[in-house]
Amino acid sequence: MVQVAVAQFAPGQDKAENQRSVAELTARAAALGAKVVLLPEYTMFTAPRTDQRYVAAAEPLDGPFLADAADTARREGVYLVLGVNESGGEGAARFTNTLVALSPEGKRVALYRKIHLYDAFGVKESDVVAPGPIEDPETFTVDGVVFGLQTCYDLRFPEVTRRIAGAGAHVVLLAAQWVPGPLKEDHWRTLARARAIENTVYVAASGQSAPTGAGNSMIVDPMGTALASLGEQTFEVAAAEVSAARVDAVRVTNPALSLRRFEVSPRSEG
Repeated sequence: MVQVAVAQFAPGQDKAENQRSVAELTARAAALGAKVVLLPEYTMFTAPRTDQRYVAAAEPLDGPFLADAADTARREGVYLVLGVNESGGEGAARFTNTLVALSPEGKRVALYRKIHLYDAFGVKESDVVAPGPIEDPETFTVDGVVFGLQTCYDLRFPEVTRRIAGAGAHVVLLAAQWVPGPLKEDHWRTLARARAIENTVYVAASGQSAPTGAGNSMIVDPMGTALASLGEQTFEVAAAEVSAARVDAVRVTNPALSLRRFEVSPRSEG
């Protein structure tokens, strides 16, 4: 078994303050026995609107924000997963919304660049965000449990999670800034549980808290039961145990993956 923690807070435009929040929340999670700690999308930098401020704040993956996060992972002895604004290079008009997994040694063990951009509900993320490439999902393993990565709006596209499950993941780590709005909290909870049930995987979902996100971070088991949740708390962690054995047992009862008759393939452009 592996103890997993989801952390919930509202990052702002002060990257140093966000880094202090990362350190504190990670320490709280480690004190609960967590070996894997998940923080929200845009942990590095969040502004009221997704605009050129995000581009200006973006850093390369070897930049200072992730270097400090790696120090936190080493200090607490955990796998630390968090969302950053990855720079597209000098003069780039857009950045990449990237989820990075760091090992207890501070090494990068997996990353995911958000594929589906949030051009919905009155927002157009693609103005300043470049979509990630469609590649084989990256995973990392902790004590026999395989973890995959996914980001926010991708939750509305079931084929994304299906590909991660197909890559062998027992747990999908979902980082989000789930923007508040009509019925959005209900969508979040329903979709997270649905992705867990239909793929017979755990979904550990960390969302930003108010005012920038809808909160409700949770850890859902492969039968769709919420093992831990945070509701509206603004600065908190929740933890639960996950295991490969539980996934295997659920897949005996509900062999949906082995009975499926379709594979997922990328849609051609145009």
